Amino acid sequence: MRQILDLLVGGDRRSIGKSDEVVQIVLRQPANFDALFQGFYSPHPVVRMRTADAVEKITAEKPELLLPYHTPMLEMLEHCEQMEVQWHLAQIIPRLSLSPTEVFECYHKVEKYLASPSAIVNTFALQCLVDLAFQQNTLLTETKRHLKAGGTSRSKAVQSRCRKLIKEIEAYEKY
Repeated sequence: MRQILDLLVGGDRRSIGKSDEVVQIVLRQPANFDALFQGFYSPHPVVRMRTADAVEKITAEKPELLLPYHTPMLEMLEHCEQMEVQWHLAQIIPRLSLSPTEVFECYHKVEKYLASPSAIVNTFALQCLVDLAFQQNTLLTETKRHLKAGGTSRSKAVQSRCRKLIKEIEAYEKY
């Protein structure tokens, strides 16, 4: 356990450090995922951020590794205040196997991320809202409202993502 987290220590939050190395280790040896997951509880913001980065990359390939962490992920979504972790949580949450009630709960928790001063958090939160709305169609109208509001953001990245996501929803609604 300690060795995985040791690779995530040092430097500052502008760098992912050795998180890509951790990704490769865990993808080869998934039994190390639990040790990595403990990094979310580190007192060090750099370790939490790099843990989130690695977990996001790993679960993009192996979402099944999240199965035992369903409840902790939902708790983190609500209580996390570190923006570098928030944007990764927004990417990870749609990979969970969520009940209809959990989709609504997650959706409303992620909506709070839209108030973040971080354009990166806003961008990934909007993507998450769309992904959740695709799981629960009754959220599409509300999601389009958020995307229209995001289209007036100061951030060009948020504006661009909103245009892209509106097109995705329009294509989805045609079918």
